[in-house]
Amino acid sequence: MDGTGNPSYLAVIAMRFVDELEIEVQGGDGGNGAVAFRREKFVPLGGPSGGDGGKGGDVVFITDSGLGTLNDLRFRRVIAGGRGEHGRGADQFGAGGKEEELRVPVGTQVYDARTDELLVDLDELGVRHVIARGGDGGRGNMRFATPHDRAPRRADEGRPGERLTLRLELKLLADVGVVGFPNVGKSTFISTVSRAQPKIADYPFTTLTPNLGVASLGPDRNFVIADIPGIIEGASEGAGLGLRFLKHVERTRVLLHVVAPDPDPDRNLVSDFEKLMVELEGFEPELAKRPMIVVLGKYDLPDAAEELPALRKAMAERGLDVLTMSSATRQGVDDVLLALERLLLDNPVDGAPEPPPLPTANDRPADHPAAGHLGSAQDDDDE
Repeated sequence: MDGTGNPSYLAVIAMRFVDELEIEVQGGDGGNGAVAFRREKFVPLGGPSGGDGGKGGDVVFITDSGLGTLNDLRFRRVIAGGRGEHGRGADQFGAGGKEEELRVPVGTQVYDARTDELLVDLDELGVRHVIARGGDGGRGNMRFATPHDRAPRRADEGRPGERLTLRLELKLLADVGVVGFPNVGKSTFISTVSRAQPKIADYPFTTLTPNLGVASLGPDRNFVIADIPGIIEGASEGAGLGLRFLKHVERTRVLLHVVAPDPDPDRNLVSDFEKLMVELEGFEPELAKRPMIVVLGKYDLPDAAEELPALRKAMAERGLDVLTMSSATRQGVDDVLLALERLLLDNPVDGAPEPPPLPTANDRPADHPAAGHLGSAQDDDDE
């Protein structure tokens, strides 16, 4: 709350990012069949004319690239398809119920809330999945006419639609996951290389929600970067916001691990790296084995160069190189992006075509996007 008793700006932003919720979905009920008979002037014997009821509307999930949160479903606890119309006389069938479309972000997983069974993983754009089918319409009495019963007086009731209690869980899809302790410059980096505009300040836990940005190195050379907040020592056991946001690292192909000098004398670059790796491994052992680039950020600070040799020695024992950058001055940022692009190409998505060879830094023309400011949404004065 601010001084007026209203929710603060940061609290409002945090509330808008919803990555887990529970809803009930109900396929529409089918319409009833009708019992009716002909009353036409020149049809003296008449006959059954009751039509079938309409099918109930389905509830359908559709992935939408324009969404990054489940907030649109936050207050819709029970979502139902339309009921099918009842059948009518004169051989008229009831209309089908209206389909209910639920648009969700790519990366949404749908679980049965009662059994915790994963029903569908909506991890591709343009996926359309029927999650609750509407009930079939009932048959009208014209369906029951036989040579022995030419005037049946029976009809079926419509069947109820499927009803499920669902738990939706969003795991962001990104090519690169940026991890690191709070205040190491992750948000500044993503704002420098993309049009994302996360909140940036000189205190920890500035970022309360994941941020996605698209870095571009030229035509058809784009990749999505996710800034993962809330990871501190003990995050895998629930400390801070870690458990809430560690799951978003699972969907990233490669990791960019950022370390930076800290005024706390009890912290150093190597121990920060080791502690965060423990948290990643504690949450999901495979994360610690994911392809990774280690970057010493805030390299414009005086202490950074002094700590670099010890960091490089420790990372060499892990088979990792160390790059340096300063997002504030953009020193080394282009090299980091090129290294990320090469790492992504070396670890393609299953079934992806063989990529073309990459140009080297010496091959870049002067007007190449990687030679200057890369799609930043801010000018130097805004850093």
